[in-house]
Amino acid sequence: MKNYVIILFTLVYSVIFSQEIEEKEIPDYIKSVELRSLQTNSFLPIVKLGESFIFKFDDLEGDQKEYHYKITHCTYDWKDSGLSPTDFSSGFASGRILNFEDSFNTFLDYTHYEVLFPNTQVRLIISGNYLLSVLDEYDDLVFTRRFIVYQPKVSVGVSLHKARKIEDLNTKQNVEFTINHPNILFDNPSQEVKTVLFQNMDWNRAIYNIKPQFIRNGQLLYKYGDKTSFYGGNEFLFFDTKDFRISNNNIRRTVLQDGIYQTRLYVDQARANKPYTYYPDINGNFVIRSITTDKANTEAEYTKVHFFLEYTNLDEKPIYVYGAFNNWQLTDENLMHYNQTTKLYESSFLFKQGFYNYEYVTLNKNNEVDIVAINGSFFQTENKYQVLVYYHKFGSRYDEVIGFGEGNSVNLQN
Repeated sequence: MKNYVIILFTLVYSVIFSQEIEEKEIPDYIKSVELRSLQTNSFLPIVKLGESFIFKFDDLEGDQKEYHYKITHCTYDWKDSGLSPTDFSSGFASGRILNFEDSFNTFLDYTHYEVLFPNTQVRLIISGNYLLSVLDEYDDLVFTRRFIVYQPKVSVGVSLHKARKIEDLNTKQNVEFTINHPNILFDNPSQEVKTVLFQNMDWNRAIYNIKPQFIRNGQLLYKYGDKTSFYGGNEFLFFDTKDFRISNNNIRRTVLQDGIYQTRLYVDQARANKPYTYYPDINGNFVIRSITTDKANTEAEYTKVHFFLEYTNLDEKPIYVYGAFNNWQLTDENLMHYNQTTKLYESSFLFKQGFYNYEYVTLNKNNEVDIVAINGSFFQTENKYQVLVYYHKFGSRYDEVIGFGEGNSVNLQN
């Protein structure tokens, strides 16, 4: 009878509290949003429990608005877990953003905001998925960002392999991983343990809830073929605006016009039917930097970057400039438009000085992001893959994140 009561309570709790959380895209006047660990060369919104991470953004209206943040604990599938702030944090899970500063000596005025976590107001005490919401002075939601806190209770080994199917050998990469859990006894790992697999931490192309294929003493093995394979895609394109005084391989020219810098890139060509060419990238990410200042947060300039794409397959599918610069979102701002005069797809929007990766994507027949149609897909492409391990013990109130692993496709195994 006691077990039935527990099951009933768990079901009722899930129905009441596992509700969709409200997410909101970044408005046009918010730019250069970063939420990442302070570890060197880390671009991911994934941090170990207790480690410091930073959240920063610019408001291009430059009027020193009063912004607040609120942190919400979420389930594995990004619903509100129903936990109160005292359950997942020490201190307050919300507060005013006190660290802000106006730009200095820039053509475009902006206000830079940032928050370091943990701080005197809040410290997260459990692992899990989290949603960071930014609210204005009227408590209206401005935008949100996801991040993940993990507590390493298991180790995750990740290896990259060539595709198993003959027809996919030249286009796909297959991910295999193993969860080693010598100190945790799972009663029912197929139900209690869930995983998420990312390619380059692209939220749009994650693979959720892969069940273990083999269960051994102290190990869960995931050695699938199709279930854990990704199109390799192509190396990301890039531009670097750290110095406006010189052009480079990808920037045709930068001029000061209408009170702002205008950066025109060279025309990009569709690469689907071209041979693979390797050049290093940072897998879709970006780094804010300027050669003329050590205080890029407030002294780096903004420039309107103009993109041009030569693409002859006019099938009326929308084409977007794509990357981590706007959290992998498809918005009206990064949508390209066909110019009948130039016979090119064109788009332009603002970027803070720095080094940026990007690529061009469209949507497939299922309305999903398609990285292949314009860029092509090659098994040689260098990608990073991330694996997150979630654990919901029977009777527990939330999904823990107990493991994180990462692998690189630079050396594919057979």
